[in-house]
Amino acid sequence: MKKIKISVEVSARHIHLSQKDLEKLFGKNYQLKKKKDLSQHGQFAAAEEVSTVDDPRYKFRVVGPVRPESQVELALTDAIRLGIEAPITLSGDLKKIKPQLAIKGPRGTIKVKAMVPKRHLHCLTSEAKKLGLKKGQLVKVEIIGARGLIFDNVVVRPENKYSLSCHLDTDEANACGLGKVCGFGFLIT
Repeated sequence: MKKIKISVEVSARHIHLSQKDLEKLFGKNYQLKKKKDLSQHGQFAAAEEVSTVDDPRYKFRVVGPVRPESQVELALTDAIRLGIEAPITLSGDLKKIKPQLAIKGPRGTIKVKAMVPKRHLHCLTSEAKKLGLKKGQLVKVEIIGARGLIFDNVVVRPENKYSLSCHLDTDEANACGLGKVCGFGFLIT
């Protein structure tokens, strides 16, 4: 068994928007304003936030750039609090999900699909090859510390623009005492 030190990041609840839905929420021809770059190439936290219609205090940061289809990514705790059933699936795998969460922006509202993203490992295609990993493969990631855990079923997601990092949701990060944004762990191969 081999252990490789990797970055582990916390993915808090957020929303990805299509251009069509962005315009419904913020107005015609609206463009996202970048607040800060995220660790994965081309991804950014936008300045814009939206909220649920039922509870305007329940907010979601918009993550850019725009996507072909809108989706809310949240933790299971969020889904319970919102009273919805959000399936655990890979980000972007929305075929079997029905829009169920009403979202409000300054210019309008939309109904969007909500999901809990499967824990996953981003990496460059070349890193995956070097490490003997394949797209969709399930691996383990170990977090060391007072609340250390080994996470099973971490999905490998190689692409030419990704950097090596495991993404956990806030429930998972809290369970292992990871902290608010980023820490490290070990990929077990």
